[in-house]
Amino acid sequence: MRLTFNKSERLKSKKLIDTLFNEGKAIKVFPLKLIYLETSYDSSIPIKTGVSVSKRNFKKAVDRNRLKRLLREAYRLNKVELFNKITTQYAFMILYIGKDGTDFETVNHKMKQLLNTFLEAVSE
Repeated sequence: MRLTFNKSERLKSKKLIDTLFNEGKAIKVFPLKLIYLETSYDSSIPIKTGVSVSKRNFKKAVDRNRLKRLLREAYRLNKVELFNKITTQYAFMILYIGKDGTDFETVNHKMKQLLNTFLEAVSE
C-alpha cells in the first residue's frame, strides 16, 4: 500500500459530514479528537477522512492551515496499520482541539495513540 492521501480518501460529502457529527462516536487523545462513524459508500476505500482546526482557537488562517497540514501528514504516515486491521468502511473527522500550536513529532505521536485507541474501541 502506498503512503498517499488521495482525493478519493478525503471526506467531502456534506451529507456524510452532517451525519458524522450528529451520529458519530468520539475518541479524545489531547490535543486530537477523532469522530468516527461506520458507514458505506461506493468507493473501495475503507476510510474517508477529513481534518479540521477551530477558528476560535487559531485566528490566523496561516496557523490553521499549518496544523491541518501536520494532521494530514501524521494521518498519511500512520494509516497503513489501520487499513490492514479493519474490514468495514468508516468516515473520520480528526479535530485539533488544543489552544496552542505544536510540532510534527507531537502530532505524529498523538495520532498513533489516537488510531490505536480507535482500533481498540472498534475491536470490542
